[in-house]
Amino acid sequence: MGRDGESGVYNRCAALGTTMRPTWAEISLTNLQHNFATIRDYVAPNATVCAIVKANAYGHGAAPCAKALQKEGAKWFGVTSTEEGVLLRKAGITGHILLCSGFWRGEEEAVLEHNLTPVVWDWNHIELLENVAEKMDRAPESVAVHLKIDTGMSRLGIPIADLPQMIEILQSAHSVMLEGVMTHLASAEVSDAPDVDAQIMRFDDACVTITTAGLTPTYFHVANSAGICTRESALKNMVRPGIGLYGYFMPVMSIITGTPDHSRELPVMPVLAWKTRIMALRDVGARQPISYNGSYVTQAPARIAVLPVGYADGLNRHLSSRGRVIVRGDFANIVGTVTMDMTMIDVTGMPGVDVGDEVILIGESGKRKITAWDIAGHAQTVPYEVLCGISARVPRVYID
Repeated sequence: MGRDGESGVYNRCAALGTTMRPTWAEISLTNLQHNFATIRDYVAPNATVCAIVKANAYGHGAAPCAKALQKEGAKWFGVTSTEEGVLLRKAGITGHILLCSGFWRGEEEAVLEHNLTPVVWDWNHIELLENVAEKMDRAPESVAVHLKIDTGMSRLGIPIADLPQMIEILQSAHSVMLEGVMTHLASAEVSDAPDVDAQIMRFDDACVTITTAGLTPTYFHVANSAGICTRESALKNMVRPGIGLYGYFMPVMSIITGTPDHSRELPVMPVLAWKTRIMALRDVGARQPISYNGSYVTQAPARIAVLPVGYADGLNRHLSSRGRVIVRGDFANIVGTVTMDMTMIDVTGMPGVDVGDEVILIGESGKRKITAWDIAGHAQTVPYEVLCGISARVPRVYID
């Protein structure tokens, strides 16, 4: 295409308000609300849903997603840190906010000021909260906490052997009140994993120990998205869906058969679509090296499109000469190395392709679809990382 032709396309893009770097993610809040309602109805009336919106809502945008979920009826939200919780409060979230990874020393005052609910597993947590509650003249049993039990994940949580001492500390606390007890499953997506059964049994025993001692927590929670589908015994009176809210489930696997059982997954819909536009076209000859180090060489004359998206945007380098995108309703292969800011695709033989055309990285067009699972397969990772890895420089556009 000549200079005048390119200018004409750029002028049309400008008229459409697309003069900024055209790589963006579209977030369907309608799909998000549908997914929440699907999970809520599945566990109703026995369980409350704590919607996990940590890590910027798995890359979807924590504040807009939490607002949409609150509008749909969510009363609980799960985040990783005090900072994430405070941001939700400032965005207008009025429901309970659970700090799933606890809090750091020095954050306890912010925890109380913003009415956040910390997860605890160490006596120091209780001491810090008690001290700041006394300083702020808080009423007795006004600081709610959820106690995390390490039942076998060996990551966070109080060891079972230390539980009696923690019970004594909680019993003697003045302002801190045990509102919930929780654990985390290591193999929730494996339907017949014996370690999951063992973890649930340890958790149930710990809860008996806690209640027998006279403590009266309201909530008991074990199940994440996979646990909701795989283990009825994990469905206590609260569940913590994360990836399921955003339209994905880890495949439910069986140790015995080694095959996924998709029938156990709930009918959720992907919330995010990731798009860009063609910024340049190049007609090249046969045996032409493409991208850094000539990592791809054409076998015949080809038409190469350049996309303004790269690994700095979160497009994994493992997609180099391996992944694909959707252009004009059909697949086009990524060729050469995915670079920091740009990626090349082969559009040879695709009629009408032009600068400014929309390109789908995640999403669907007609009969073609690319999911976070597809990218994860090429990158040898999981959809969690794909979605969370879409960088902050990619604007999120909320289409509903």
